[in-house]
Amino acid sequence: MKTIKVIITIVVAFITAYGAGSISKSGTTAANHLKIGIGARPIGMGGAFTSIAGDINALYWNPGSIAFNQEKQVEFTHINWIADIRTDFLGASVPVQGLGTFGLFIDALSMDEMMVRTIDKPEGTGEYFDANSFVGGIHYSRMLTDNFSLGFNAKYIRDKIWHMVANGFAVDVGVLYKIDILNEFRLAASITNYGTKMKMEGRDALILHSVGAGDPNLIRTQTEMEEWNLPLTFRFGISADLIKQSDHLLTVALDAVHPNDNSESLNLGMEYTYDELVSFRAGYRNLFLDKGEEGLTFGIGVKYPLTDFVKLNINYAYQDFGIFKNVQYFSVGVNF
Repeated sequence: MKTIKVIITIVVAFITAYGAGSISKSGTTAANHLKIGIGARPIGMGGAFTSIAGDINALYWNPGSIAFNQEKQVEFTHINWIADIRTDFLGASVPVQGLGTFGLFIDALSMDEMMVRTIDKPEGTGEYFDANSFVGGIHYSRMLTDNFSLGFNAKYIRDKIWHMVANGFAVDVGVLYKIDILNEFRLAASITNYGTKMKMEGRDALILHSVGAGDPNLIRTQTEMEEWNLPLTFRFGISADLIKQSDHLLTVALDAVHPNDNSESLNLGMEYTYDELVSFRAGYRNLFLDKGEEGLTFGIGVKYPLTDFVKLNINYAYQDFGIFKNVQYFSVGVNF
C-alpha cells in the first residue's frame, strides 16, 4: 500500500512540477487534432474521464485504466466537429491472461475539398485542396496489484495540407488507483502526446522568383518551415460511485487539465446507470479556461446484451461549443 501511494505521489508531483514551467499561448502547437476528445461516453461526462476504469475510450484519456476491464472491447466513434470537420476513431483492446491488455487504435480527421485561391485569382484557380490528419497507435496496460494499473500508448501522427506533410511520434502514459471508500474511489493521472516536434514539408514550400529585366531568370527558393511541439497534456482525475446498488449506479468525476499551449481548466461530469442497461450523463468542459468556448455536455447510452457473452454499446453525446454552436458524438461498440 505504501509503495503504491509513493508511486501516485511521484506521478502527481511530476505532473505539477513539469507543467508549471511549460505554459505557452494558444496556437503554438502542431497536430491540434490530438486535442479533440474521443468517445460519446466521456464527452457526455464533460471529459472528466481520466479516473473512469476499464472503458475502451481510455485509449485517449488514460491508457492506464483499460487493464481493469477483462473483456475484449471494440468501439467506433464518429464526431461531427466544428466547421464541417469530421473525426472518426476506431479502437480495440484484448486482455491476455498473465500478460496484460493489448490494444490498437486509429483516429482520422477529414474535411471536404476547398478551392485554391491566390492574390491574382481570388475567385479560384480551378484547383482544389484538402487537409486531413491521421493517428495510429498501439497500447499496453497491466494490473500491478488488484487496485493499481499502469498503461502506455505509442503512436504515429501525420498531418497533411494539400502537398505538405508533417510526421511525428508520441507516447502516452497513465496510472489508476482504486480505494475502497465511497463504494469505490479512484485516483488517476495521465500524460499524453509526449513526443517529437512536427514540421510541414513538401513542394508547396517551393517558390519561383523572377529576377532580371527583359527575359528574366527564374530562381527556385525553399521556404523554411518552423518546427512545432505536440499538444502535451497532463491530466489528474478523481471519481467515486456515490450510489452503487444492484439496479442503480451514480458516478461523479472531476479532472484537472494542464496543456502546454493553454491555461489550466477543470472538467466535471456525472453518470447515472439503471440496471446496467441505460445511462444518462451530464458534465461541463473546460471550466475556468480563459476564453474557452466549450461548456455543458449531455449524453445517453444503452448497453444491450446480444448474447450471454456479447454486449452492444450505443452512446450519444451533445456538447455546447459557444459561437460554434455544438458538436455531436456517436459511438457504437461491443464487449465480449
